[in-house]
Amino acid sequence: MKIKTGLGQDSHAFCDTNKPLVLAGVVFDYPKGLDAHSDGDVVLHSITNAISSITGVNILGAKADTLCRQGVVNSAEYLKLALNDLSHWKIQHIAISIECLHPKISPMIKKMKLSISKLLDIASEDVGITATTGEGLSEFGKGSGIQVFSIITVTK
Repeated sequence: MKIKTGLGQDSHAFCDTNKPLVLAGVVFDYPKGLDAHSDGDVVLHSITNAISSITGVNILGAKADTLCRQGVVNSAEYLKLALNDLSHWKIQHIAISIECLHPKISPMIKKMKLSISKLLDIASEDVGITATTGEGLSEFGKGSGIQVFSIITVTK
């Protein structure tokens, strides 16, 4: 059995428009969305980047920008592209760390895990999500936006 681990990161600042805040495919009841051409789902972007670190195929960037220009702004679609490149690998576990001052993540973790597990076709218990304010040491912990790191483990 071959095992690989991928690391992904993404971050976005909050914007002042009426854009909804979407994290892990879940819409949050929060007055600000994230500044991005897409829906700005930093959780799905981070997972997409983690998969790209395994496959070597960069989805976010030129491919996602092209899709945005075509009106495809749902980050789940970018994740699906990355998953296509991961076709010969089986996802065993994903760990996600979210840094932000707000919104509060903990009350939404169960919904987020369920959404991710459906998108990745894995069990909800194979999705780990933690959240921190980072003690306010970074701009994310001070409330300017959200940063996410993801680690994914796959086997073949």
